[in-house]
Amino acid sequence: MTENTDREDDGNPKFGRLLVVLLGAVVFCVVLTWVMGVFFPNFPNI
Repeated sequence: MTENTDREDDGNPKFGRLLVVLLGAVVFCVVLTWVMGVFFPNFPNI
């Protein structure tokens, strides 16, 4: 088998990238919750 030496992947997980994605998802949920609370305060009763 030939070893792929073009990549610098050592097999360790990319925790930095995962952390950025998770923080982005949390910020998105916070913004969505704030928008729903401000612009649609009584959403189920519309």
